[in-house]
Amino acid sequence: MSEPLVLGIESSCDETGVGIVRGQEILANEVASSVDQHARFGGVVPEIASRAHLEAIGPTLERALATAGIDPSELDGVAVTSGPGLMGALAVGVAAAKALAYAWNKPLYGVNHLAAHVLVDELDHGPLPLPALALLVSGGHTQLLKVEDLLTGITEIGTTIDDAAGEAYDKVARVLGLAYPGGPVIDKAAQQGDPRAIAFPRGLTARHDLAKHRFDFSFSGLKTAVTRWVELAERDGREVPVNDVSASFQEAVADVLSAKAVDACRFHEVDTLVLGGGVAANSRLRGLLEERCGDAGITLRRPRPGLCTDNGVMIAALGVEVIRHGGRPSPADLGADAGLPVSRVLV
Repeated sequence: MSEPLVLGIESSCDETGVGIVRGQEILANEVASSVDQHARFGGVVPEIASRAHLEAIGPTLERALATAGIDPSELDGVAVTSGPGLMGALAVGVAAAKALAYAWNKPLYGVNHLAAHVLVDELDHGPLPLPALALLVSGGHTQLLKVEDLLTGITEIGTTIDDAAGEAYDKVARVLGLAYPGGPVIDKAAQQGDPRAIAFPRGLTARHDLAKHRFDFSFSGLKTAVTRWVELAERDGREVPVNDVSASFQEAVADVLSAKAVDACRFHEVDTLVLGGGVAANSRLRGLLEERCGDAGITLRRPRPGLCTDNGVMIAALGVEVIRHGGRPSPADLGADAGLPVSRVLV
């Protein structure tokens, strides 16, 4: 029996992704980003993102089909992100997928964006040893997930109680007068700074916090601490050492993320950790996780950078997995669900 051939559509935030996967083979990975349209606002504007998806979905689909060199009649299914994400952005992708599935007479699979971030690692590193833990870090998500089964056994064991890590990067970049998105520019500035220059707080790491939020995250207080430090420096007429502030802020983020991820692996007796999401490309987070996982005997897995950020390939790959295991297609009235829980992998 030949491997399933699936087209995946991703539109949960500011990237329009269309991917085509046959089994474990990536045939096309086309992404159109609207990040430049959001730059002057210092963050994603939902209405702008939705309009950008409307404009990009057609051309991105055409490029993917041409790159893969396939005819839609060959597909075994169309998969799409049903949630979580921005409601208007999700609706564009879901509507497009439903129209294509109907026009091509193919089964439709609405899937979970977060589960797709975990599963896509298998395209680079093969089957994921289960149980495993996943640390997803992006502009919209910062979560620790326990993965016992990729389709039916994903449980959230920790999440951010305020800002996501990537969101904090964007806000700190704005305070420092750096470009959007903040992750890459702060990471670059931090390379020239001293991570020990400023002792910024580590959220939810005090003893009383750990009792209730052992595996949860908080970056709002850190963001506020950076803002106040910069404001005081400017009020006193001192030049703000952007590189040192960037390095010290980044160290605080990476320290908390890596420490809690390793602690969660030990607590749940899991020896494999998957890192995903856009912030997975951060050099300090990768380095500190590799060091701490190595010391703890934990295997760290991370997809290539192009598969860490939002893309259609991860959605198509999850669609392949659903078809392999006989998953039931989604109903014709499939909708977008901005708050879709990770426990619901197939909608």
